[in-house]
Amino acid sequence: MNLLLSRLEKNLQGELRVDDLYKSLYATDASVYRKIPLAVAFPETKDDIKNLIAFANEHKIGIIPRTAGTSLAGQCVGDGIVVDVSRHFTEIIHLDKERKQVTVQPGVIRDELNLFLKPFGLFFGPNTSTSNRCMIGGMVGNNSSGTTSIQYGVTRDKVVSMKTILSDGSEAEFKGLSSSEIEQKKSLSRFESLVYTNVIKELDDKEIQNEINKEFPKPSIHRRNTGYAVDELLKSQVFGGQEPYLNLAQLLCGSEGTLAFTTEITLQLDDLPPKLSAMVVTHYRTLEDCLMDVVPVMQHSLYLCEMMDKVILDCTKNNRSQMANRFFVEGDPAALLMLQVSADDEQALDIEVKKLMATIEESGLSYANPVLIGDSINKAIELRKAGLGLLGNIVGDMKAVACIEDTAVAVEDLKEFIGEFTQIMKGYGQSAVYYAHAGAGELHLRPILNLKKSGDVKLFRNITTDVAKLTKKYKGSFSGEHGDGIVRAEFLPLMIGDNNYQLLKRIKSYFDPNNIFNPGKIVDAYPMDESFRYEINRKEPEINTLMDFSDSEGILKAAEKCNGSGDCRKTHHMNGGMCPSYHVTKNEKDTTRGRANALREFLTNPEKSNAFDRKELKEVFDLCLSCKACASECPSNVDVATLKAEFLYQYQESNGYPLRGKLFAYNTSLNKLGSKVPGLTNALYASKLLGGLLKKTSGVAQERHLPKVYSVDFNKHLQHISKQYSISKRKVVLYIDEFTRYLDVEVGKDAIELLVKLGYEVELFYAESGRTYLSKGFLRQAKKLVDRNTGKLHHFSSQGWPVLGLEPSAVLSFRDEYKRLSNDREIAEAISNNCFLIEEFLAREIQKGVLESSMFTEEMADIKIHNHCHQKALSNQKVTFDILNLPKNYKVTIIPSGCCGMAGSFGYEREHYEISMKVGGLKLFPAIKNATSDTIIAANGTSCRHQIFDGTKRIAHHPVSILAKALK
Repeated sequence: MNLLLSRLEKNLQGELRVDDLYKSLYATDASVYRKIPLAVAFPETKDDIKNLIAFANEHKIGIIPRTAGTSLAGQCVGDGIVVDVSRHFTEIIHLDKERKQVTVQPGVIRDELNLFLKPFGLFFGPNTSTSNRCMIGGMVGNNSSGTTSIQYGVTRDKVVSMKTILSDGSEAEFKGLSSSEIEQKKSLSRFESLVYTNVIKELDDKEIQNEINKEFPKPSIHRRNTGYAVDELLKSQVFGGQEPYLNLAQLLCGSEGTLAFTTEITLQLDDLPPKLSAMVVTHYRTLEDCLMDVVPVMQHSLYLCEMMDKVILDCTKNNRSQMANRFFVEGDPAALLMLQVSADDEQALDIEVKKLMATIEESGLSYANPVLIGDSINKAIELRKAGLGLLGNIVGDMKAVACIEDTAVAVEDLKEFIGEFTQIMKGYGQSAVYYAHAGAGELHLRPILNLKKSGDVKLFRNITTDVAKLTKKYKGSFSGEHGDGIVRAEFLPLMIGDNNYQLLKRIKSYFDPNNIFNPGKIVDAYPMDESFRYEINRKEPEINTLMDFSDSEGILKAAEKCNGSGDCRKTHHMNGGMCPSYHVTKNEKDTTRGRANALREFLTNPEKSNAFDRKELKEVFDLCLSCKACASECPSNVDVATLKAEFLYQYQESNGYPLRGKLFAYNTSLNKLGSKVPGLTNALYASKLLGGLLKKTSGVAQERHLPKVYSVDFNKHLQHISKQYSISKRKVVLYIDEFTRYLDVEVGKDAIELLVKLGYEVELFYAESGRTYLSKGFLRQAKKLVDRNTGKLHHFSSQGWPVLGLEPSAVLSFRDEYKRLSNDREIAEAISNNCFLIEEFLAREIQKGVLESSMFTEEMADIKIHNHCHQKALSNQKVTFDILNLPKNYKVTIIPSGCCGMAGSFGYEREHYEISMKVGGLKLFPAIKNATSDTIIAANGTSCRHQIFDGTKRIAHHPVSILAKALK
């Protein structure tokens, strides 16, 4: 087969990967399933897709279409060729403003489409929790809906036409056709005409129509993805319905890529929603009270009616990026409803809010009803959107499992359905998770199971079976929006009756006689209790690590926290910085998910005594910039930077530590040596000949300028400044890190001057943080520094003297990696709580009223801030914003940048230079280049300042330096 695949690759313009790394990356999606594919293809053209289809037909293998791979039911896994269109089929082809229609390729991201449409006053309504990375092709395949369906419907409602490649390799466009146009189609002598002839012949049968109407879910349930949407086709006049046209694109919506391969989709758009919105968040002491309120509130014209329960809300308490979004939660509710109304003016909005509040107060079931407006609504929605991924935060092997999480019933049946569902779960000793789209009659219900254990796998099937029967009792849809996939397709005969199931099988055969399109989904389904991510009843591999991963029960389970939700696949057009290299490469291996999946795969199935000793892992971690954005932005808090540090250590223990790695790791020692003769050292670095030779031999990019080294006596400087000013405030410890001590000496001097002039008693603490060792995987050396520094840091914390740091990557290591390397976790926690960015400390002093604007200049200045990645992940950006706003006439804005791209040594390395500059060029460089020449650029990271200079030729200043110069 490898020889055949090699021949296939030669016929493709795109890429075909058959290596173990890529096959492991594409073996899973966001479901519980794992199937190693035969190969992974990245087609560039329609001819590539036709060649793949021809190959599949010839060799009787499957084609598994894939976009973002966020499917919850296993739609995107299979043992054939996974065809990923997310890399090349990403064009917005045409916008018809008159008809309010847009034509796109399947790899266009939903939110990015709406960014394009916004200037035209239009948008695509269906809105999933994955909207910042999910793609239109996947939304069509699943018939996605999301929070907005109660106003804007589901994807099927919006699809006007679809261009596809059929299983024989021919092209066909499916769109609304009249009876006469259908007759013309049927008269043609090609594969497409056979599809029309056979499908229409089937659905024209009155007995079949009666069987569909009898067994399919209630038509009032708008969210229903039960097999193929033959019930929707019956609405056409062709079969005696009211709709004037027959559109087989409706059949393709929700078909999970099992009928045809889509290349273009035309969508009907809506006008942008009303400009003003308000959200009432009703809080309940019991789930039953919450459910009882759904029907009465749905009498209003709501734009959202979403529910979250206590389990989800509790998950948000420990998520760094979501804690701030909990601001509206009062007390400890068992559940809450998020009810949004909208209007074009404030008076109309006020009327809508009052009418809704009257209904809520009349029921009297909620104990708190805060009203949110403006950006507060967006924060609340972000909290709800994060819910799915946050479930992965449950430590250990017990997880909230997606199997019955997509049931939809009529809204009036919701309370009774949930009541019976709860009794089923109690019978299994289960406490389920409840959240999602209450206004659409759909709740995402998840049992908490350990699918590594055979007993829980049996529960997995039994619970799913019982809930399928319950859903059938209420004539509901077992899949509301997440699709049948592997987990639910097996239950289709139960849900729609065997006669209808046989109809679906025949329809599949008309489109795909050789069963090449996504086999095992919808019909002839794979078993729902096989092919899991984890081997059942396996003996857990023993993975010894130098760092402490006990908070995740080991490094393997730290990787297993990734549930595949794909938040890391959002691009630089969205908020946040995860993952910078993926923003440039658009390669799955460069995502948090890709790295976690690869680590899980190869640690679980080791080939050597050192499970980390795999070239595939070296490749997957190579472009990780250790920015730590994943530590806060990943809902499951998968910290790939820490995983990478441990991997590098383990890998290098078996393969040796490279010379360049040693040079960067021991950089502080080299700088210390160079600082003894700084003039000579800097002349050497600046020399085109000698400096160029040094870069060449050490693998540093020639385009980089090497930072100068200095020798400064900070103690002497502190004594000199202290003599001139009186001490009126508390004692603080200023941490002089390895970068400040030898490279950014002016920042250290400015910090001393600022603190002393503000009246603080300052003690200096010199120490190498270990950051350079951590970044290159020299963990034993880093641990020695941790042990050496811990005593002094603990002394400061016990005295109540806060330790203030200037370089985020250095001081924040005391809050992060030190806890994993310290011999005493309790002491490490105490140290962590006493170490601060200097901006954090000063911002708190402002809040206390200790520092005031009157202490600073009244001159005007414009300042743009770029903050260090570790600050964004482990602290917050607002503290820098707050302190630079102390001078009352300073106008301060935060550049919405992700990572600068330098990432310590990463951007200096010859093979990483291009990626580094491309990362900087996405957001940061353009923002700085567009700033006026007198705008002050603030950046608190030493590598950030170097990157800004190399990328824009602008000099960036540490916020402390800016503030020190602003003192009166």
